[in-house]
Amino acid sequence: MSINTRAIAARTLANVLENGHSLTASLDTTLANVPANKDRAFVQMLCYGVCRHYHQLTAILDELVDKPLKDTEIKALILTGLYQLKFMRVKAHAAVSETVAGVGKRAWARGLVNGVLRTYQREQERLDRHCQQHPSAEYSHPDWLIAKLYEDWPGHAGQILLANNQQAPMVLRINTSKIGLATYRQQLEARGITAHGVAFCPSALVLDKAVPVDELPDFAAGVVSVQDTAAQLAAGLLDLKAGQRVLDICAAPGGKTAHILETQGQLKGLVAVDIDPARLQRVAENLQRLQLSATLVAGDAADPQSWWDGQPFERILLDAPCSATGVIRRHPDIKLLRRAEDIAPLQALQQSILSAIWPLLAKGGILLYATCSVLKQENEQQMQAFLAAHPDAGELPFAADWGMAASVGRQILAGESGMDGFYYARLCKL
Repeated sequence: MSINTRAIAARTLANVLENGHSLTASLDTTLANVPANKDRAFVQMLCYGVCRHYHQLTAILDELVDKPLKDTEIKALILTGLYQLKFMRVKAHAAVSETVAGVGKRAWARGLVNGVLRTYQREQERLDRHCQQHPSAEYSHPDWLIAKLYEDWPGHAGQILLANNQQAPMVLRINTSKIGLATYRQQLEARGITAHGVAFCPSALVLDKAVPVDELPDFAAGVVSVQDTAAQLAAGLLDLKAGQRVLDICAAPGGKTAHILETQGQLKGLVAVDIDPARLQRVAENLQRLQLSATLVAGDAADPQSWWDGQPFERILLDAPCSATGVIRRHPDIKLLRRAEDIAPLQALQQSILSAIWPLLAKGGILLYATCSVLKQENEQQMQAFLAAHPDAGELPFAADWGMAASVGRQILAGESGMDGFYYARLCKL
């Protein structure tokens, strides 16, 4: 029995739009029932593409229908059709006929889907011009986020918006305690996989073209992991020394946890804390593949007294919960799910975690505050407020060949040197 990949993509997208589920979680559910790799890849491509260009595609759809569609799945199906016609190399007749077939038993929608897609084919030039008149449609971002980016980064907002709509590169983190970067790159080239290094990140290799992880040499043996270059900068900023106790707060899925252990193999111990036991299981699985060990704790970062043993830590990494506005190119559904009113509660949560964790840091120790956000409210403004409220905290500045200096810390904007948007600030206990 053949499957209609457009219908599967529409169901996945409807779960995001209607139920507020993440695209990753929705795809995990729907792809479990899709046997062929090429079909799975096509569904994934459609879903990511529609999320990436959702605001533009929706603006086109709104021009082509008399009133908003109440059936979210049919709306999502039409958006997949528009995405194929506008952005993919699928033959137009196949894009239309297969998308129409995706209505399944909803016979009433057949004519609607066909009519919308045929009209777009005829009037594409006019409709594309229409999108250029509305910032939300032109940039495919919600209005509130466009306004926020222009407020925080007036000279860079356009560049951030464009970068967010690009596909992010696949970046590897090489465990250089096991193999040299140049040697691993040669092993990749022997398999026809080309990559280039990053001058300011000695563990990173950026693939020229993404490949499945099982095609990477010694992936199962723990020699290599997938992690964006910006995220790989954390371990170096901690200035790790043998014999130290390290705390990794909000650790899941464990990429930075593992990199800390790979960077300094003689720590006294590493405690990785996350509030979600299911996500903490992913940390355990990642560490097992990499043949690394840490103490994993399911606990609330804002309530350390419920899990802390009373012994101070010389180093703390706080990868704070945030708006994730720096990783939109990897998770384009953020543009659909995040709301302007989410930012203030996130800022309050960050503040409460910072204040709760600070007493766990030893005198002279370093706390590295990190987010994958590009909003100043969550980053440098958060740090300014924390330093003003804590006389025993001081900034520990660092020079770097990446990002830009903020009033406190450094900010990477999405797309800079191929990286995700990230923020880092180092605090020391005086």
